[in-house]
Amino acid sequence: MLKGVLIDWAGVLTTGMTEAIAEWIVADRIDGVHYREVMRELIAHAYSGSEDGENAIHALERGEISGLDFERDLAARLITLDGVPPVAEGLLTRMFAGFRRVEPMYGMLREARAAGLRTCLLSNSWANEYPREGWEEFFDAVVISGEVGMRKPESRIFEHALGRVGLTGPECVFVDDIEANITAARALGIVGIHHRDPEPTITELERLFGTPLR
Repeated sequence: MLKGVLIDWAGVLTTGMTEAIAEWIVADRIDGVHYREVMRELIAHAYSGSEDGENAIHALERGEISGLDFERDLAARLITLDGVPPVAEGLLTRMFAGFRRVEPMYGMLREARAAGLRTCLLSNSWANEYPREGWEEFFDAVVISGEVGMRKPESRIFEHALGRVGLTGPECVFVDDIEANITAARALGIVGIHHRDPEPTITELERLFGTPLR
């Protein structure tokens, strides 16, 4: 019997990364083509499960390096339309400034808790600030990678989150917008939903739990 929801933040409870990055590229006059080449390589390596070493994203998400160290590393790889690297300090804050809260997903969490389901935020952080005001209404537990020294898709962070809500893998559903994270959760018996849009995600959660969630 399903009893809980583990859920990602960026791109699930917020608008998508693509939209936020597009705003930042314009605001900071970033060479978008070059940025996408740099990030494609970094992100693919970070989530591919390769065994050929780690990169700065692994360290950042586990909290092993500071946000400023990552900003300096990333800024040195990027170029603006003016032919110079972007300002490093505050780079991550500017990148994520375009995130917007997705109210139907928060409404789903409110209804889930009212129905007696356990809820846990499970997010990979990039040294970013989270809008935590009012979170006690939506989450029984909060697991943020940089605060616990673990990151998705590592199995140990899922096990940690399950422990925080007192449930087993087969008792939980996990919602995320990155396929590698869904695959890792399913390996632990967790039901995975690859999120793309609120409407189908909420519909699938209603089907799985057998209760209205809107």
